Amino acid sequence: QTFVSMDKLGEEKAFLHDGLNVDVTLWNGQPVAVSLPAHVTLQISHSEPGVKGDTASNVTKPATLSTGAVVQVPLFINRGEKISVKTEDGSYLGRA
Repeated sequence: QTFVSMDKLGEEKAFLHDGLNVDVTLWNGQPVAVSLPAHVTLQISHSEPGVKGDTASNVTKPATLSTGAVVQVPLFINRGEKISVKTEDGSYLGRA
């Protein structure tokens, strides 16, 4: 187990959660980079309900994840659901 300061994480810290295994690159015994898995599963802590009857394809809404990150999700996704998110760009992959 290695401790890494938050300033070394950059945008990736939005997808970190307890128990997540990551790869840490060390240089002279000091962490210099952190690599997250390709995707993570997180729970939605807040999301507005979808508009019933809105059937346009590819319509999305913002959803706040348990880590505080905000991602765009389809209208049918609701608060409390777990979803998979691509860590490279924060895009929605599907329900988990």
